[in-house]
Amino acid sequence: MMQTNLTTLKTLVGRSMTYLGCCLLLGCQSAPAPASTEAAQPDYALTPVDIRNVHLEDDFWLPIIKRVQEKTIEYALKKCQEEGRLENFLIAGKQLPGEVRGQMPFDDTDVYKIIEGASNSLISAPNPALEALLDTLIEIIAVGQEEDGYLTTWRTINPAAPPAPWVPVEEGVRWESLGASHELYNAGHMYEAAYTHYLATGKRNFLDIALKNADLLVATFGEAEGKIHNVPGHQIVETGLIKLYQLTENQAYLTLAKYFLDNRGNAANHPLYGPYSQDHLPVVDQDEVVGHAVRAVYMYAAMTDIAVLLQDSAYQNAVDKLWENMVGKKMYLTGGIGARHEGESFGDNYELPNLTAYSETCAAIGSVYWNHRLHRQSGKVDYFDIIERTLYNGLIAGLSLDGTQFFYPNALEADGVYTFNRGACTRQSWFDCSCCPTNIIRFLPALPGLLYSKEAQTIYTNLYAGSTSKVSLENGTFTLKQTTAYPWEGRVKMTINPEKATAATFKFRIPSWARNSPAPGGLYHYQQKETTIPTIALNGKPFEASMEGGYFTINRTWEQGDEVSLDFPMPVRMVEARAEVTEDQGKAALERGPLVYAVEGIDNPTGFAGITLAETDTFAVQEKQDLLGGIRILTNEKLTAIPYYAWSNRGIGKMKVWLDSSKK
Repeated sequence: MMQTNLTTLKTLVGRSMTYLGCCLLLGCQSAPAPASTEAAQPDYALTPVDIRNVHLEDDFWLPIIKRVQEKTIEYALKKCQEEGRLENFLIAGKQLPGEVRGQMPFDDTDVYKIIEGASNSLISAPNPALEALLDTLIEIIAVGQEEDGYLTTWRTINPAAPPAPWVPVEEGVRWESLGASHELYNAGHMYEAAYTHYLATGKRNFLDIALKNADLLVATFGEAEGKIHNVPGHQIVETGLIKLYQLTENQAYLTLAKYFLDNRGNAANHPLYGPYSQDHLPVVDQDEVVGHAVRAVYMYAAMTDIAVLLQDSAYQNAVDKLWENMVGKKMYLTGGIGARHEGESFGDNYELPNLTAYSETCAAIGSVYWNHRLHRQSGKVDYFDIIERTLYNGLIAGLSLDGTQFFYPNALEADGVYTFNRGACTRQSWFDCSCCPTNIIRFLPALPGLLYSKEAQTIYTNLYAGSTSKVSLENGTFTLKQTTAYPWEGRVKMTINPEKATAATFKFRIPSWARNSPAPGGLYHYQQKETTIPTIALNGKPFEASMEGGYFTINRTWEQGDEVSLDFPMPVRMVEARAEVTEDQGKAALERGPLVYAVEGIDNPTGFAGITLAETDTFAVQEKQDLLGGIRILTNEKLTAIPYYAWSNRGIGKMKVWLDSSKK
């Protein structure tokens, strides 16, 4: 039977997935899935508006998400099939002969992340063909699960022969090398994917696999005598367990997540892994972001969950200090994080090299997950300022314009020689460690869920994108239609249609760049203060709305057809870094709106090395529909600049974000 399913899978993956892509468009409408994500975080002050209720009609984000749905998912599935990710489950279950395939102990997670991304697509647009494909994948995963719930294929296949030489093996048994084995990391991604799949379909086929594994972890780890006292080397099982807790209300999952966090830095519990794994101090005593950047932000997201769900002030104080350190001393202008290739890690305070920047795509995604939790907790505008900067720059730069080429690190400078991208100096079609391509797949289809948040009788507009959305408050339901050319233009029109006249508060985020600050934290500043200010109008007339807290706030009784118009002026700005960032001294970067710009050698074939900005420089903004998928470029007599996210889509070449700058 399982061989038949493998054949079926090969047929589905090998066949053109155009028939899936046609149905995956976010504008498609059909009966909603049986579960809802509206109550996924009941203890957070703000609730994200369910992605099934946010339909993009946007010229910027919709093509990117469609590219993932129609090309990247298919491409990644083929890669997983070619490299044995799927066969590993069948070999582990003794349905196929052979040794473990692949090079990494976490290869299982690539399949989980693809399922999660596809499930997010199902939430937006239910699709029987895609759902059937996922059922086949899940049936194959089930074969690899051991009777007691254990699921890490490489150890089941041959526990004495891990796929990566840096996993130490002594006895060849479970859990013996948690610092490197990724057994708990594999579980965490499985939980996240199973949670999302259940929300999308209402089916328990993947959820039951995850719960059986989670019950094994509960029986295996903890404070009680006879249980294993240890923590994972690579975090994510914590947020996965918390999601299972929120779905099932099984307190044991939340308790285990907190156990894993509480015992980091506890030498009496286990031999410490050190700063690389944020295992050098108890988490409540950590105040500087250190070590592997992806592990770090996944852990900080879980800490935020604990701070909120358990009202833990020690966790909250630590989270606040860590966030302040990251955005104030260790974040790139693009929103990227992680300075060093060595250890894929944060560097020292203000250590932000450009040519050798790591700024991993996965770390940018993890930063968004963390900042979204922080915003849901408080509604503080700063967190979405970081999210927006990261989304438009350091995150989507990781995916090529054709959907099948990727950046693992995201450099801010390239010389055409240094092979920064795991052996290449341009984008690659895949990696031996393919965590970033599949993380993009799991993240981007869920992006519509970032647009709005709500509480009681208040709607927060967090991001601006053409869309039609339905938002239900305690006292009524609103249909909201955004019309905008953002991020190319700063004008936004929102038509507000309540089912009936309804009193509510609307909060419209004023982006930090429109408030004369590139980002919270003070790490970057504009050379000159912009004198034009954002404006808001109601039904065609200027409206005196409060700008307190970084929002335009309007509290009124809304009638059908009410229209709010926002205007965020978008001049070209020159950005400088604090003096402590020695790498960027005597330099400036170009921004317009939320977009960071870069210069590439292909657009500046003469004098690239000598490009210098002056404080008095002015720039023309030109629309180029036939260039790089349709962009706005910046030009003057010295240079042509393109949005940073679009660089390296035309082959190997030179690039700079930070340019020499002279002041007069």
